[in-house]
Amino acid sequence: MAKLTLNAEKRKVIADVFQNYWEENSKQNELHKQAIEDYNLLRKEAKEKITQVVRYHQPQNDVDTIRAMINKYGERNGGELYEDNCFYVERPIMKVDENGKEYESKDEVHVKFDIDNEFAYSYYRDELKSKGLDPDYKLKIEGDYSKRNPRYYDMESQVDKYLGFINSSNEDASVLKHRNEWENDFKLWVIGSSYCHNRQFQVDETTLNFFKMYDQAREEVKKTHEQMYSYVEEKMKKLRLGLKSYKYFDQAKELADKLGIPLNESVLNESSSMALSVYSPENLASLLEDKKVLSRDEKIAIARQQMAQSIN
Repeated sequence: MAKLTLNAEKRKVIADVFQNYWEENSKQNELHKQAIEDYNLLRKEAKEKITQVVRYHQPQNDVDTIRAMINKYGERNGGELYEDNCFYVERPIMKVDENGKEYESKDEVHVKFDIDNEFAYSYYRDELKSKGLDPDYKLKIEGDYSKRNPRYYDMESQVDKYLGFINSSNEDASVLKHRNEWENDFKLWVIGSSYCHNRQFQVDETTLNFFKMYDQAREEVKKTHEQMYSYVEEKMKKLRLGLKSYKYFDQAKELADKLGIPLNESVLNESSSMALSVYSPENLASLLEDKKVLSRDEKIAIARQQMAQSIN
């Protein structure tokens, strides 16, 4: 029976199998999911606490009075009200300058209940992947915006459109997207204009520290997403290097078996191309262990082998 020959497309399919397995079964994935769960719990508590803070400084009776005045005398004639999900809390503190002189300052936290792009990519990562979208597209350029290409911008547009950061005129307005869900999930009527930073509510140290923890939990969702991507991508760099040298599916299957990754011929489509084997499944399996990192000499050796095989 003829061996199944690999080509670029089949190697990509095989690589996806490895990547999905490493993502789903990694400690980093567990930490990411835990970070989302922790944020959700703190978000619920943060809604209660910020309501208490705002209503302490701006009692509901005052809000109702201003609303009655506006209804009677017109907009801004009886004061200003704004329904907001953005708040600043602060606590006065003393600091010391470079000359050793004390001065008054403040410790503040920006408390947000809406959603921004980068947080959404992390929070909805699994959902985006299930829709065939790439929530890691921005991480792939490693902060180097010179690497942006048409594929990058196309995925950015698709992801932002799905999440609701981009809308087109022909869309069904009745379909509530994630951005709007978050925008309308929690709001409080506050006295003042729409400028969030103009309203700073003083709180005690315990309350301020809670909101710092809430803010940190939000950042942790993004941080654990980045860590998971980095962890898996380091493995994928080695895997792609090895798969590029594999000629037959059996070699990839042997590697997968050694790593405990389910891989079946059924995931492949019928197509083929020639490529020469450089790395054995035994060696590549060893390289893909967490403790192993390719040295400069190893990378040079692989490149030289591939070049020599290609010339031959």
